[in-house]
Amino acid sequence: MANMNSALLALADPTRRAVFERVALAPAPVSEIASGLPVSRPAVSQHLKVLKQAGLVVDHADGARRIYRIDSEGLGPLRAWLDRFWGSALDASAADLETQARNDRHDD
Repeated sequence: MANMNSALLALADPTRRAVFERVALAPAPVSEIASGLPVSRPAVSQHLKVLKQAGLVVDHADGARRIYRIDSEGLGPLRAWLDRFWGSALDASAADLETQARNDRHDD
């Protein structure tokens, strides 16, 4: 549960979410991740540090650069928690559609 809480807190920041979304597209160094964002490279590095501490990204050395990618293992607890709600949401939507279909048939 602590990892999930850390992940949610890390993703609560809009800039950090933007950084995370860029890393999710493809592994990249800080310079590529920061390109086009309205914050400095050092700020992006700080956001990546928080995401790494939350278990959402990992990095490895590539010469003098660090390449960041999504940590699928760290993302697991957050995904499992969200998946619990997904099933309930689908069931509720299906029940609403059935009720609406019954009401529509009675109105005809």
